[in-house]
Amino acid sequence: MTDDGPAHSSASHDSGSDQPPPGTQGIDYIAVNESEQFTSLRRTQRSFVFPMAAFFILWYAVYVLLGAYAHDFMARPVFGSVNMGIVLGLGQFVTTFAITSIYVVFANRRLDPQAQAIRTDLEEQEARA
Repeated sequence: MTDDGPAHSSASHDSGSDQPPPGTQGIDYIAVNESEQFTSLRRTQRSFVFPMAAFFILWYAVYVLLGAYAHDFMARPVFGSVNMGIVLGLGQFVTTFAITSIYVVFANRRLDPQAQAIRTDLEEQEARA
């Protein structure tokens, strides 16, 4: 079986013009990606996400290592039948929800206004095109 290319071609590309298909003109998304506004948005987002992810991974690794190598510590009773392993394990869930909540507040206050400004600019460019 040979590959002779597409079975059919679009009539819009057969016109011989060098113009892009309708609807693709107007916004230079590469320029938007390289713009100071978008770069600032990425920098702001990463300034939160990377340290928080590093913190959580480190916290999780400590929990796993304690579970693997510090059996006496993890088995230490805290109250009743609840030991340190259970408390720290539940702490993983608490930390996950806390980080998520903090991120939502951060995104609402810092990221969303920047993203909305970029979106508004793009919508205006599209309307002019």
